Amino acid sequence: MVGDARLSYVVAVRALCDFTARQGDLDLRFTPSPTAQEGIAGHTEVTSRRGPGYQTELSLSGSHGPLLVRGRADGYDPEQQLLEEIKTFRGDLDRMPANHRHLHWAQLRVYGHLLCQTLGLAQVNLALVYFDIGRQTETVLREVQSATDLAAMFADQCQRFVAWAEQELAHRAARDAALAALRFPHADFRPGQRDLAETIFKASSSARCVMAQAPTGIGKTIGTLFPVLKAAPQHQLDKVFFLAAKTPGRRLALDAAGAITRSAPDLRLRVLELVARDKACEHPDKACNGDSCPLAKGFYDRLPAARASAASSGVLDRAGLRQVALAHDICPYYLGSEMAKWSDLIVGDYNYYFDLGAMLYGLTLSNQWKVSVLVDEAHNMVQRARQMYSAELERGALRAARAAAPAYLRPVLDKISRSWPAPGVSPYEVADAPSDKLLEALRGAAASITDYLAEHPAPIDPALQRFYFDALHFARMAELFGEHSLYDITRSGAKDSTLCLRNIVPAPFLRPRFAMSHSTALFSATLSPWNYYADLLGLPDNTPWVDIASPFVAEQLTVHVAAGISTRFQHRAASAVPIATLIARQFQETPGNYLAFFSSFDYLDQVADLFEQLYPEVTVWRQPRRMAEAEREQFLDRFTLDSSGIGFAVLGGSFGEGIDLPGARLIGAFIATLGLPQMNPVNEEIRKRMQVLFGAGYDYTYLYPGMQKVVQAAGRVIRTESDQGVVYLIDDRFGQQQVRELLPRWWHVDQLGPPQRTSAGDGSAD
Repeated sequence: MVGDARLSYVVAVRALCDFTARQGDLDLRFTPSPTAQEGIAGHTEVTSRRGPGYQTELSLSGSHGPLLVRGRADGYDPEQQLLEEIKTFRGDLDRMPANHRHLHWAQLRVYGHLLCQTLGLAQVNLALVYFDIGRQTETVLREVQSATDLAAMFADQCQRFVAWAEQELAHRAARDAALAALRFPHADFRPGQRDLAETIFKASSSARCVMAQAPTGIGKTIGTLFPVLKAAPQHQLDKVFFLAAKTPGRRLALDAAGAITRSAPDLRLRVLELVARDKACEHPDKACNGDSCPLAKGFYDRLPAARASAASSGVLDRAGLRQVALAHDICPYYLGSEMAKWSDLIVGDYNYYFDLGAMLYGLTLSNQWKVSVLVDEAHNMVQRARQMYSAELERGALRAARAAAPAYLRPVLDKISRSWPAPGVSPYEVADAPSDKLLEALRGAAASITDYLAEHPAPIDPALQRFYFDALHFARMAELFGEHSLYDITRSGAKDSTLCLRNIVPAPFLRPRFAMSHSTALFSATLSPWNYYADLLGLPDNTPWVDIASPFVAEQLTVHVAAGISTRFQHRAASAVPIATLIARQFQETPGNYLAFFSSFDYLDQVADLFEQLYPEVTVWRQPRRMAEAEREQFLDRFTLDSSGIGFAVLGGSFGEGIDLPGARLIGAFIATLGLPQMNPVNEEIRKRMQVLFGAGYDYTYLYPGMQKVVQAAGRVIRTESDQGVVYLIDDRFGQQQVRELLPRWWHVDQLGPPQRTSAGDGSAD
C-alpha cells in the first residue's frame, strides 16, 4: 500500500477488502491453498476455456475521497457483460468457511463497481469461479448487480477504510519529515562506518543492489540502517526490510532502530519484529480455528482494535507484539502478519523475503510497495537459499506416517511407497528427475490428507503432519526443477533411502526478489570473492562490490601461519601433539582467553583430550555436540575480563560468527582447519555442476565456503580499535597464494615454518 504526498492513498482491491470485509474466526482448516504455480496454472486453464473475446487481467481503478483503489480483475466477457473472479482451491468446496466466501464476493463486487464506472454500464453479471486444482473442475456462483447498488457497496467499503487511510497519510507525512531531518544517533561515525553508510545511501539513490564487504566491529547494523531510513523520504520508500540469518542479528537491528528513534523525538517509526509461528504460538496443542483455539475465535472481529493499538506502539518486538495481541485476545503470530502491512521497518529472517512462499515478497508484489532490503551477514545467503529451494523425502518418514495415519489415508501412502525408486547397489545415485508416477502419487496423497484435515480439525500425529508438509514441498520444488538443482537418492541399508531435490544455485529463484526491491544491500565481513556470491545468488549485472577499508591496523593483530602442520583427515592423529604444543606455548607467553576452532567434534575432542592430559593447569571448556540456548550462553559467559583459558569450538558453529567478545574477553584464536566442506559424493556432484556452470568447481564448492568460515572465526578477536590479539592459522595450505588472497587486506601474515609440498587445490578437504 502506498501513501502519496499529494493527498491520495493508493490501495489494492484485495488490500481494501482484507481490511473491511474480513469477519469472524481465523480458520485455517481449508488449507493449504494451491501453490503459486498451481494457482497460475489454474487461472490459465479457466481462461483458456472462455471465448475468443474474453479479456484477462483487466486493469481497473477508481477513487473515493483520498482513496485511489486499483487492481486487476481476473476475466471479463464483453458479450455477456460477465466479470469473473477466479479462485483455485483443494478439497471439498462445501467446507470453505463462510467468511472466506464473504471476502471473495466483496472483492468481486468492488471490481464490478470499477468496471461499471469505467465502461458506463447500468448493470453487470458477476461470477465467482472456484477451480478445483485436483479435479480440474469449475464451480460457478453467479449474481446480477446494478451499477447503483455496486456504487453504494463500494462507497461503504471505502468509507470504512478512509479514516485509517487518512491516519496513514498523516503518519507517512510526519515520518518522512522526521526522517528527512534525521541525524546519525551517535556523536560521530566509527572509522569505516561512514564509508559503509555512504555506500548504502548511493545504492538507494541509484536504485540498485550493492555488495559491501565491511570489517567486523565497525557497526554494520546501524551503519546500513541509518542511511536507508534517511533515504526513505527522498526515494519515496514505503518499507525497509532488515533481514538477518540468526536471532542475534535481529536483536542488533532492533537495538539500532531503538537508538535511531530515541535520537529523534519527532520520529514515530513503526518497527516490527517477525517471529516464526512455532515460536509465537500460545497454544501449540490447538488447531488454528475458532472451534479449537480461543485466540482464533472472533479474530477478525477483534483485529481492528488490536491493529490500532499496535500501530501506536512504536517498536513491536516479539514481547511487545505478544503483549498487544493478548490484551485483545487474538493470536500474536497473525497480528504480526497483519502489522507487516502497516509497519515502516520490518526485522525478520531471510525467509520472509527470499523463500518460495515469502510473506514480505508476496505483500510487496500485491501492494506494489517500494522497498529497500538490507541483508545482514550475507555470506550466509548461499547456504540458506539452497536450503529454502531444496526438498527431501525419507522412506523411514513415509513408514512412520503410514503407521500413524488413519485407515482412510493408508492406500494413498501405499501408492507413494509403490512409486518409490527401487533399491539399488549404490549408496548414492544422481538421477535425471523424479518419476511422473512418484509425483502423481505425492500430489494425490497431499490432496487426500488436505481433505482429511478439513474434516478433522484436531491436531494430527506429528509423523503424518511432517511427511505431509515434506510431500507438498517436494511436489512444489519438482515443478521448478532444472539445472540449478540435483535430484539424488541416498541409500542406507536395504529399506531406507532419502530422495532429495537439492538446489545448488539459488540464482533463478532469487533474481525476481532483487528485481522487485528498489535497492538491496548485502553486507558482511566476508563477501570475497565477489563473483562467487554474484553468480550463486543471481545479483543484477550492475551490482557493485565495495570493500570498506578496515579501521583496524596490522599492529593490532598478529597472524601466524603454522605451515609445518597438516590438518587433512589422514594427518590428524599426527597433528594433535604439535597443535596442543602450539596452543600451550602461546598461552604460557600471554595468558588470557582464547578460542580454538576445529573442523569436527571428533577432531576437537582428540586435541582437547590430549591438551588436558599434557597441560592440566590450563582451564579448558568445550562446545557440546548438542547445545541449548542456555548452554550457549554458559559457554560465552566463561569469557570474562578476568578469566583465562581455552574454549574449544567447531568452525562454522555457534561461536565462529555472530559473537562479540571485545577487549580481554578474547585475545586470540587458533584455527586448525581450512574449513573445507567434507569431500563426499554429494559435494563432488556439486563440484562437477559448479565446474560446468562457472568453470570453478573446486573453488565454488570447497575453497571459498571454507575460507569464509576461517575469516569469520578470526574476526572474533579484534572487535574495537583498542583491541589487541593473535590468530594462528594452522595448516600448510594457509601458505598458498590463492588462499592468502582470500584473507583480509589489513592483516600482516607471517609463517612459522616451512610449508609442506601439497597445495590448497589438491582436492583434500578437511
